[in-house]
Amino acid sequence: MTSPSIVWFRDDLRLADNPALRAAVDRDEPVIAVYVFDDESSGLRMPGGAARWWLHHSLDSLRERVRQRGGAFILRRGAASRVLSELVDETGAGAVFWNRRYGGVEREVDTRVKSSLRERGVEVRSFAASLLFEPWTVRTGGGSHFSVFTPFWRACLALPAPRAPLPEPRELRGPRSAPASDDLDDWRLLPTAPDWAGGLRETWRPGEPAARVRLREFLTDDLPSYDTARDEPSAGATSMLSPRLRWGELSPFTVWHEATAQEGAGRFLSEIGWREFAWHTLFHFPQLATRNLRSEFDAFPWPHLKPTHLVAWQRGETGIPLVDAGMRELWHTGFMHNRVRMVTASFLVKNLLIDWRRGEEWFWDTLVDADDASNPFSWQWVAGSGADAAPYFRVFNPELQAKKFDRDGHYVREWARDAPAEPLVDLAATRRAALAAYESMRRART
Repeated sequence: MTSPSIVWFRDDLRLADNPALRAAVDRDEPVIAVYVFDDESSGLRMPGGAARWWLHHSLDSLRERVRQRGGAFILRRGAASRVLSELVDETGAGAVFWNRRYGGVEREVDTRVKSSLRERGVEVRSFAASLLFEPWTVRTGGGSHFSVFTPFWRACLALPAPRAPLPEPRELRGPRSAPASDDLDDWRLLPTAPDWAGGLRETWRPGEPAARVRLREFLTDDLPSYDTARDEPSAGATSMLSPRLRWGELSPFTVWHEATAQEGAGRFLSEIGWREFAWHTLFHFPQLATRNLRSEFDAFPWPHLKPTHLVAWQRGETGIPLVDAGMRELWHTGFMHNRVRMVTASFLVKNLLIDWRRGEEWFWDTLVDADDASNPFSWQWVAGSGADAAPYFRVFNPELQAKKFDRDGHYVREWARDAPAEPLVDLAATRRAALAAYESMRRART
């Protein structure tokens, strides 16, 4: 009698460099790949609208690639603990493998699943696949976690080099009779009423094959100019790999080893380090999306929300050209250049004095690369309340930022040609109000 191996896919939608999949193949039993859309386990944050669009197409791509290699790819919806237990009952699986997650609720779910399956005599193993350095391996000299990036990254680089990526299995032996699978369309991950995803379809092609193509293109065409052009939103020098890493269509090990083989990759690799730093921060502070990492910001005097200001920002109708360009790029493509992300976030928090959590929620719903770590980590960085954060008194002036990084106005003309001409607020006056609020917070803490 055979005892199939179940591979539980999560944010690792790839065949190459997938340790959980490799462990199943090496067990030399039939392999059942499963993705669980867990919308029942308490506390899990469901993907936003743009991310759900990406998830649908990435799953569709992965399902086809698994089937081409002879494997079974199963979709199930519901609480992961129940779904996996049912699958073990249905298939007689002797092993369940997955790649580790690092959010607090996710780890709790995984721990419960691991315990319950092991009690039934099922082999259960998890693997490192989505971070170069696991959070418990990077510590300060005093044994605590890092709160500043530079010493964090220095400590990472002092550790043994990240492992080489694992090869993609050429064949996946499926069971004689595969379990029933949900229909992906029934999950309704795609927008229909209305279908607002036209710009996403124009911009992206989700899936592991396209991710590999983009990595090669970036390393060949864009990496040589990355250091000098990465801050210019119209230069096209950024990697555009963030959604690929977010959904695990590429592993960080693959990106690391292919980039280090190129000259001049240091700055790009430090951006991979920032991604690591965000996830390590989330591991040690699971409430990153809802609570200030620096508790003194709990006393920040956010004024009463002006809904019209929030809506104007969301729609790119603030009358501030660079801000409006960024917000319209976001809505159309599900993406925004990183320099412009900082500018638009600073404008919301420090010129409109709107709580960073409202901006984080909007980006969560509209970014294809929004994840549990980088999205709130970046918002807290801009707000001044997070790890290694920009000082609160640093207010990005969008007009000066445009003169410096969009000198010829290409980016603004592309995305905000018909934006309002009248500014929503006075930049200088709102900057003074933000600094006064910050000073009020400081006095409240002393």
